[in-house]
Amino acid sequence: MCASLHCRSDQGEARRAAGAGAAFMKIEKLIVEYLSRAITDVFSTMLGVDLGAGEISVENSAPEANDGVVSFIGLAGSWVGTGSLTCSPVMACRICEQMLMTETSAVNEEVLDAVAELTNMIVGSVKTELEKHLGPLGLSIPTVVFGRNFKTKSAGTNEWTVARFRWDGECLLVKLCLAPKERAAHAVYHSIPQVTGVEA
Repeated sequence: MCASLHCRSDQGEARRAAGAGAAFMKIEKLIVEYLSRAITDVFSTMLGVDLGAGEISVENSAPEANDGVVSFIGLAGSWVGTGSLTCSPVMACRICEQMLMTETSAVNEEVLDAVAELTNMIVGSVKTELEKHLGPLGLSIPTVVFGRNFKTKSAGTNEWTVARFRWDGECLLVKLCLAPKERAAHAVYHSIPQVTGVEA
């Protein structure tokens, strides 16, 4: 009798685990779709730029060296995570010029604000779409880093959805990591990733 009850319990756990895995895979596919659409829509609407087709992949992202501008933004709710946008100083200046209709030759506060706002709009658009499936999600204020030879690292090992686009020869990298809150209980995915080794 006990063995029979124990077996049913195991089967129930297995079914729940399988259901959770299927739900997670569904959300991952939606993130790929929503992120790609958000990037192209925001660039088209706010900058008047047609980025064309980009490359979307799902990766286990390791700390990597950066030279340029990186903007981070956190998400919180039933799922938690981090979104980021990385670009060269040249592209950051171009984003500012297109967004504010002004000329900019070097990265300054206006340029960093423009990149932060672009990140907010892209990740915010993804958040709005995901809320139809995940319920309310919160969005933090973006943090922007500008420097040379620095690395960023987020706690945990969750997979990142990575979108790569090119604009006039410059590379745009947008990344999003999102996981169920209970899965992220031992890793603070909604915090701003650690930044090390910044050079002026």
